[in-house]
Amino acid sequence: MELTKNFEPTAIDAKWYQHCLDKGYFNSTPDAREAYTVVIPPPNVTGVLHMGHCLNNTIQDILVRRARMQGKNACWVPGTDHASIATEAKVVAMLRERGITKSSLTREEFLSYAWEWKEKYGGIILQQLKKLGCSLDWSRTSFTMDEAYYKAVIKVFIDLYGKGLIYRGKRMVNWDPVSQTALSDEEVIFKDVDSKLFYVSYKLVDGSGSITVATTRPETILGDVAICVNPTDERYTSLIGKEVIVPIINRKIPVIADEYVTADFGTGALKITPAHDKNDNMLGLKHNLKAIDTLDATGKFTAVELMEDNPSELVLSYNGVDRFALRKKIVEDITGLGQIEKIEDYKGQVGTSERTGAVIESRLSMQWFIDMKKFMDKNPEALSSVLNDTIQFHPAKLKNTYSHWLGNIKDWCISRQLWWGQQIPAWYDEEGNVFVAATALEAASLKLQGAGISQPTIAQLEACSLKLSQDEDVLDTWFSSWLWPMEVFKGISNPGNNEIDYYYPTTTLVTGQDIIFFWVARMIMAGYEYKQEIPFKDVYFTGMVRDKQGRKMSKQLGNSPDLLGLIDQYGADATRFGIMIASPAGNDLLFDESSLEQGRNFNNKLWNALKLVKMWEARQSVSTHDSLLTTHDFALQWFESRLNEVKAEVDSLIKQFRLSEALKTIYSLIWDDFCSWYLEWVKPGFEQPVEKAIYEKTIYFFSELMQLLHPYMPFVTEEIYHLLEERNDDLCVKQLTAFANVDKQILTQGNLLKDVITGIRDVRNKNQIKPKEQIQLHIQTSIAATYQSIETILAKQLNAKAILFVDDKVSNAISAVIGNDKFYVESEQPMNIGNQKDDLLKDLEHQKGFLLSVDKKLSNEKFVANAKPEVLALEQKKKADALSRIKAIEESLAAL
Repeated sequence: MELTKNFEPTAIDAKWYQHCLDKGYFNSTPDAREAYTVVIPPPNVTGVLHMGHCLNNTIQDILVRRARMQGKNACWVPGTDHASIATEAKVVAMLRERGITKSSLTREEFLSYAWEWKEKYGGIILQQLKKLGCSLDWSRTSFTMDEAYYKAVIKVFIDLYGKGLIYRGKRMVNWDPVSQTALSDEEVIFKDVDSKLFYVSYKLVDGSGSITVATTRPETILGDVAICVNPTDERYTSLIGKEVIVPIINRKIPVIADEYVTADFGTGALKITPAHDKNDNMLGLKHNLKAIDTLDATGKFTAVELMEDNPSELVLSYNGVDRFALRKKIVEDITGLGQIEKIEDYKGQVGTSERTGAVIESRLSMQWFIDMKKFMDKNPEALSSVLNDTIQFHPAKLKNTYSHWLGNIKDWCISRQLWWGQQIPAWYDEEGNVFVAATALEAASLKLQGAGISQPTIAQLEACSLKLSQDEDVLDTWFSSWLWPMEVFKGISNPGNNEIDYYYPTTTLVTGQDIIFFWVARMIMAGYEYKQEIPFKDVYFTGMVRDKQGRKMSKQLGNSPDLLGLIDQYGADATRFGIMIASPAGNDLLFDESSLEQGRNFNNKLWNALKLVKMWEARQSVSTHDSLLTTHDFALQWFESRLNEVKAEVDSLIKQFRLSEALKTIYSLIWDDFCSWYLEWVKPGFEQPVEKAIYEKTIYFFSELMQLLHPYMPFVTEEIYHLLEERNDDLCVKQLTAFANVDKQILTQGNLLKDVITGIRDVRNKNQIKPKEQIQLHIQTSIAATYQSIETILAKQLNAKAILFVDDKVSNAISAVIGNDKFYVESEQPMNIGNQKDDLLKDLEHQKGFLLSVDKKLSNEKFVANAKPEVLALEQKKKADALSRIKAIEESLAAL
């Protein structure tokens, strides 16, 4: 068949992906092989593919494809997360477009719309992963709201509640006024903001003066219940125990003392508003102060808890005013009272909701929590397994981050004020008593048993259940995803089944370090609680994909590329190459579209190499004498050793999760060693035959290279593999061939050959000897043995009509020193000896400078004492080589 000018990925990508699906190559069932299990970090059901997904899933696919080619039973489980906050926001927006408000719907009606939205849009990202070439077992697709998964989450909640690890209480939580739900600490992103510091004067009740407080949040002033100062602050010791008047509301509040207050911030006096600040809340509990909430769930002012203060018409006029508008209004009104002393610019931080971007409020709210300290006391292995490398982190430095978080762990708020999600299995009677159970009937049974009816009738249960109401809240999304590695194999809903026993613990988790606490730590905890073992053996943390200026990608900045558009433009292979070529584990990746262009160029390099080799197919011959195979023995032996060397190196790098370095190594082997050197060394002359054995060996080498590259670039490699010759197998499932021993001597000889070819070509260029013009190359007789095995290739590559071995200097020839060896290049045209001398002098100066730097290192006693033996040996070899080269250059200069 006639090959296209360049590799055209679109049709080829789709062809081979569908071929693998049709063959069932991605599917896995338990068998006698070693399992290699990866569970996808479930993307939000609202999601579309972006650069972070591209990096994360390409890495997973590389690992899974390589494991499959190693003969392991590779199982990569796909799925999506229901993403309570994000999905509910999408559904509310959809309803708004239809003229429907959430408040006008019952829970059941709203959920029917949510499922409608999920069925229409929820699988988009999974379909997009197919375009990237991800070899997921699609028959195993999971969703955190699937019926069995839902029941598993409820089962775990009931179990942990029964163990005393879950409790309900009114606590200070992070509150998102937009989505109107509580958030965990990990869902709050702190951002630097330009703010104002307002200095407010509080008059003393006894009329003896005032005390000034600096605050960034004057909108909460009406909820103040105390002023707090440091007990050692001499400015205020006489005021401790006195009362001041809160501006506008005119509430009398005490001045109290606590060492928590720092005397050097602001005025050294702190207003205490327990309902609107976590630290204030702790002080309020310590000093038995009342908490007065002045903001409702939407962040608007409410006077409900101010009624006992007999609020004025002014205060009542604030009702329904948004918190930020209220800030301005209260500042204006306090200024009117003459109690704003000054306003300063202030740079501070505010917490924002990860999902909505809204500024969060600290709010007292009745919520469900997991007692995380008690949980850790029960499962100490959740920490020790990471510290002792039972679970290995890549990079290992993240163990410190993990350890610090677990060492300072706080209770986990697991309830969310939403409808989309697993509804909390708690039921309340008319007196407010709570019964935790999977169904209303089971809750009724608990209530009746508590009332002394040990075996209630069905009628009694049904009658009782009608008087119970289920908790309106749903569980935090992470409360379902922490079960992911187990429940995708039904390990919770059907414990001890064949699949959970075979696939669990999973092998490798690939995820971002930004969810090390959200997800990784919690999965480890759940693994020990419910399987008494680790959930995975290795965790590969990707960095963040940033633009080439180092900025985080975002729609607002307009620096987030259209990933699907890039795949359409460059193809999946080039996109995968571009994202992987510079992505070391744990470090951020600075994305530049030029790396995708490099990937496309690599595709075309492979394609051109294929076209070159296929041109030889019809020109094969079998020599009867003076075999070309013998002539090219060195090239064949050298590349075979080089191929085996790289196979071993790539295997080692991938085991260390240095995937980017492994790709660079393969890239260099193909682009440089195979295309630029090997093919040139064995290429027949114009319209000349190619030895059949050389052609067949070249096809073998090319096939091996495609197999090595396949996990990174599955489509171009599969296409070339099948075009090289007729095949009955596919690379996708072809077992990696073992790497043989490496002939170090022949590799050294190959490096020498490349250096001499490059060096003599440089001499030709500098002396304007045209490529078609033949030269004679003279080599010192003393080193003839080194060059006799590569003499034929050397002559061909340098267009040398003869290679002669001489004892003396050759007159009218250019002298060149390459490595430690001297050469003379003789041409029919006159030689410019002056140019040659200048070049040798420059080289001499460079070598002497290099020798000086090596000597400096070797004379450093600290370096010599601490350096590894192999490092020291390398530096000593550098010195010996530099000395040898200096000697050869000086001899060449003396002979001019």
